[in-house]
Amino acid sequence: MHAESTASAGLSRRSMLAGAAAVAGTAATLSASAASGAQAAEAAPAGAVAAPAADRITEQPDRTGGHARATVFKNVRPYGARRPVDLTVVDGVITADPAPRGAKVVDCKGRIALPTLVDAHIHPDKTAWGEPWVTRNPASSIAEYTEEDVKLYHALRTPLKKRAERLMGHAVAQGTRAMRAHVDVAPAYDLVGVEGVGSARRALRHALDVEIVAFPQHGVVRTPGTKELLEEAARTGAIDRVGGIDPIGFDEALDEQLDIVFGIADRHGVGVDIHLHERAATGMESLRAIIDRTNALSLQGKVTVSHVFCVPGLPERELDRLAAELADARISLTTVAPSSDLVLPIDRLREHGVEVGLGSDGVRDSWSPFGNADMLHRSHLLAWVRDARLDEELEAAFRAGADGGARLLGLPEADLKPGSPADFLLVRGECLPQVVVDLPRREMVVRGGRIVARDGELAGH
Repeated sequence: MHAESTASAGLSRRSMLAGAAAVAGTAATLSASAASGAQAAEAAPAGAVAAPAADRITEQPDRTGGHARATVFKNVRPYGARRPVDLTVVDGVITADPAPRGAKVVDCKGRIALPTLVDAHIHPDKTAWGEPWVTRNPASSIAEYTEEDVKLYHALRTPLKKRAERLMGHAVAQGTRAMRAHVDVAPAYDLVGVEGVGSARRALRHALDVEIVAFPQHGVVRTPGTKELLEEAARTGAIDRVGGIDPIGFDEALDEQLDIVFGIADRHGVGVDIHLHERAATGMESLRAIIDRTNALSLQGKVTVSHVFCVPGLPERELDRLAAELADARISLTTVAPSSDLVLPIDRLREHGVEVGLGSDGVRDSWSPFGNADMLHRSHLLAWVRDARLDEELEAAFRAGADGGARLLGLPEADLKPGSPADFLLVRGECLPQVVVDLPRREMVVRGGRIVARDGELAGH
């Protein structure tokens, strides 16, 4: 999660959520009002409850006889282009070829089409999304937050797998096509979280790609029994990555923790994703130890470090040297854009070839009442904390949520061109920068050419 480590006494909960708390209410209001906002091709009346019948997206059935799954999405404006075009999709891929005779036709009425996004860092197992309101207790350290996690886990009536599936399905309906899910593994839970999120992954496999990280939120070394659970999760193939957390500041065992985590990854062929909240020299010591082990075990391209609060604020020369080392080891990073002083310098890192993903982090859990698993909203928050003003700055925030996460998870970018996976969402609006600011309702979400959500709800639900 994105709270402070015990080594970071100056990091308050308030600073962690700076920006997010400030705009959450505004964003919700904007989202509701923007559903009837203007678009270049056609404007809906302000405050309209529903679009007129002639303005609604319409569908005609596929009559190709099952030989090819083909759909033509007519009157689409990719990235807010002025002139609508038709996107022809055959077997889940956008093509420049003519549509097969009898292809299904969806008239999109001039809506903007944007690539669906990737949530590179989320904790769906902890969520109270959709549950009765939870009153949170004071907490100021990772140890105290983890105690609150356990209390909430026992207090919630809905089984974890149902809560996770509910949240992950909501993410799909808001335009997420893939996520990396960090799931708590500790004696307090055994492997219930891994099993529950695994169940949700199977239920949503038609609409969502999911990587599961076995995350030792309670510490790898300081909590006996955790090491064995991480090993079991990796050995059984239930996870894609093994995690770690603040080797110095929380576990107080730099070499021992990293030896365990990297040893499991090496033995079982899984990746690594380590939460690193440590700052300044402490964080840099841990980060360099991660780089060294990545190179020593030839795990290049399989290691991610999340949050990495020691990187923002580095002098330019030091940042450039570090970025070069990270790029050489093919270590990727993720940020959740918690505040202006903790968000990663994405552009500078990308210049050196370091992949950076954007994520939601916790969603309405014991750590925070905020969060909504909406990656368009997270791109909005990224733009907010970076004080974006220019169109290209707003577009860059969207790209971080869409393309950055796709590269990090090894997925093809959905650029809406021939050969691209037909993964996109449809919204009303004038242009991409305005969409990032106004957060219009997602009127349709398409995955592999199939409509998986309409008007914020999963199709068929």
